[in-house]
Amino acid sequence: MADKSEQTMEDKKGSIKNKEKQDHTKKKETEKKNKVKKTSTKQSKKTVEQTKKTDKTSETVAAEKIAEFQNKYIRLSADFDNYRKRTLKEKVDLTKSANAEILLNLLPVMDDFERALKSMEDTKGCKEIKDGIDLIYNKFGEFLKSSGVKEIDAMHKKFDTDIHEAVTKIPAPVKKLKGKVLDVIQKGYYLNEKIIRYPKVVIGD
Repeated sequence: MADKSEQTMEDKKGSIKNKEKQDHTKKKETEKKNKVKKTSTKQSKKTVEQTKKTDKTSETVAAEKIAEFQNKYIRLSADFDNYRKRTLKEKVDLTKSANAEILLNLLPVMDDFERALKSMEDTKGCKEIKDGIDLIYNKFGEFLKSSGVKEIDAMHKKFDTDIHEAVTKIPAPVKKLKGKVLDVIQKGYYLNEKIIRYPKVVIGD
């Protein structure tokens, strides 16, 4: 009977030990799981932080790129605008220069008309021819005027080296004409307020 009781006690002790062993094993597994969970949580937080940092870096880089492209666009736009204005000015200047050259070459024709009309003043029997030449001369004068050509009024004006080209000097008939234009050998002309041909004049001395 005593042996049986001892056996029962031994079984109970063994059972308790097994249970304690199982509890210890479970505890260790739980601790291990918790440790893994904490590690995983830490890694997740670290990953999230790294992702946030990466996102911020990406946003910064993107903003810098956008600012760079905007600056490039502004510079290109300004360069193109300057190029357009410069090209337009060059085109206008070229047109003006070409027009000035053409009109300058037409001025001798105007001189010839004036000489022809002057030589016919005392000629008799050619009124119709004179009227025809006078009509052409007036139309030609209107064309030059509409193109911006204007005669320089030089007669009896004070001699100005910036406007007049002196051919010679002669004694002034009266004192008040001294240093002034006594005769115009060749008329001068403006083109839009710019001199394209200087008048050749005789100065009173």
